[in-house]
Amino acid sequence: MQRGFTDAEFDARTKRAQALMAKYDIAALLLTTEPDVRYFTGFLTQFWQSPTRPWFLIVPASGKPIAVIPAIGQALMNTTWIDDIRTWASPDLTDDGVTLLADTLTEIAGQGRIAIPDGHETHIRMPFADVTKLATRHVLTSDKGIMRELRMVKSDAEVDKIRHACTIAGTAFDAVKSFARVGMTQSQINRQFQSACLDSGADSVPYVAMGLGPCGYFDVISPAGDNQAQSGDILMLDTGLMWDGYFCDYDRNFSFGRADPCAISAYDRLIDATAAGLTAAVVGATAADLFHAMAKITGAGKAMEAGRFGHGLGTQLTEWPSFIPTDHTELTEGMVLTLEPSIETIDGRILVHEENIVIRANGAQKLSPFATELPVIA
Repeated sequence: MQRGFTDAEFDARTKRAQALMAKYDIAALLLTTEPDVRYFTGFLTQFWQSPTRPWFLIVPASGKPIAVIPAIGQALMNTTWIDDIRTWASPDLTDDGVTLLADTLTEIAGQGRIAIPDGHETHIRMPFADVTKLATRHVLTSDKGIMRELRMVKSDAEVDKIRHACTIAGTAFDAVKSFARVGMTQSQINRQFQSACLDSGADSVPYVAMGLGPCGYFDVISPAGDNQAQSGDILMLDTGLMWDGYFCDYDRNFSFGRADPCAISAYDRLIDATAAGLTAAVVGATAADLFHAMAKITGAGKAMEAGRFGHGLGTQLTEWPSFIPTDHTELTEGMVLTLEPSIETIDGRILVHEENIVIRANGAQKLSPFATELPVIA
């Protein structure tokens, strides 16, 4: 499996952005977050985990993007297709790149409008005080959803990376029955599972969620604790592992010994709901349509406290859109999505099931190896 992307891929992404910028009279697009910067550059590093330094990428009205970054990142940025790399010694407690950024924007865009992503699921990764300083020299405006529109639709090369991540996760899930046992704590299972993900080929495992309990679990976001697996418990493992900067995001439920009939019934309905979501996932349908297709089988109730029945997927664990009744985003070819119905069982417990798909002209294709029967851990 090939890592990285061709220069032609980054050039195509840039030209699509510039066509939309021209439509909205935007002189330059200013990007500050890891997924947005990486989308146009391929600049992949764990160093974003440090909040100390700001990083900037400018997409001009024409030509290649310009990187305005701390000097510590120049060597790595030099390995990308970006030619124009401007640096400063960071951290600088008096001027951490703001003057260099403002001067570069003046050179590139004059007094034209500078657009920044500003919708749901966006943020500006620089101090607010520096945003204020920048606004004294340039007109800052909305990107009109340009980044959302671009990143929501994946190229074939992006889909291949997500599919590969799904395959790696599938191998790790297959290994669970070999190590999980009654009496193990959630923490022990969590560590073994993350090791299985890495052994199977993941670059990293940024996200693992777990649920454990009889006939389901109370939530799907709690960290792994020290409660022990008991006979009859349902174990849920949900992973967002990464390969070459792209996530998978799906889960598997397991039963320690024979499951309670309530769990088996609920699980079967989740499988049916996922199949309904897969059938409904066609070009021209909306995110709300997929929600309703799955909710007809699961119902809503407490399970909907999670907020949605699926979402987009790519360089981030969750992306636009959301499968909720009020999201009318239209599905188009190339969108990578999760189907994630949930269902209430008993005593406030829930079960959740999740799979990954890509929208194609002739219907959705599976990226994760869809589950059927509830696996039993002897």
